[in-house]
Amino acid sequence: MKILVTGYTGQLGYDVVHHGLKLGLNMVGIGSKDLDITNQHEVFDYLKKMNPDAIIHCAAYTAVDKAEDDRNACWNVNVEATKNLAQAAKDINAKFMYISTDYVFNGEGESPFKETDKPNPIGYYGLTKYEGEQVVQQLLVNWFIIRISWVFGINGSNFVKTMLSLAESRNELNVVNDQIGSPTYTLDLVRLLIDMIQTDKYGIYHASNEGFCSWAEFAKEIFRQANIDVKVNSISTEEYPTRAVRPKNSRMAKQKLIDNGFIPLPPWQDAVGRYLKELPQEVK
Repeated sequence: MKILVTGYTGQLGYDVVHHGLKLGLNMVGIGSKDLDITNQHEVFDYLKKMNPDAIIHCAAYTAVDKAEDDRNACWNVNVEATKNLAQAAKDINAKFMYISTDYVFNGEGESPFKETDKPNPIGYYGLTKYEGEQVVQQLLVNWFIIRISWVFGINGSNFVKTMLSLAESRNELNVVNDQIGSPTYTLDLVRLLIDMIQTDKYGIYHASNEGFCSWAEFAKEIFRQANIDVKVNSISTEEYPTRAVRPKNSRMAKQKLIDNGFIPLPPWQDAVGRYLKELPQEVK
């Protein structure tokens, strides 16, 4: 099975490719330097020549705050590029997996959002990711949409690395405690994605490590497991204003994974421990 992975230089795409290679799959990872996915003709030509059996579309414009002002770039990557890839996948009859986000929801309430709940994004980034979901569903039959949240991996920047870096110069940090979600370790996630892409169990899924926490609780667990003495002060979203509004409730129900025979990801605390052991020493 030949699998094309976009966003190879990012956290998730990098791990998808390397895990697939370990399993003996024919993985091809591409970044923006390899292919301009916003260019329709380039995409069509590239995919026609490569003719993959499946595409895992990890590439995305993910700078949530910057997206509020840099709207054209965000739209082109998250919507137009997705349209180009989906149409090309249709032409070559390839399976298509679109990586989406918890930001498609409005973050209201305290109940986990189900796969069938209607998205209602409150920020421009979330809006473009939801538009990308709709493009995939309109153009294709053989599609997977995987909504993920709070991702951390070896390749690229993330919350865990940021906390460890800040701890080098500070012994006290203020972290938001009223945004609740599930951290997601890329190594756990990619095992699921590669298992799933080899099936025909199409549809919308939610995928993250098990359990919920606030960003402040996440930070405390990082420092606890890393044996770093840093005081974490819990603050409200209003005390930490950002350009883009963040959903306060990013809990996602994952019943569809279970219903379709997929193994849920391990608890997020366990994932943090394994991740800290994997991190290069210089990062710590």
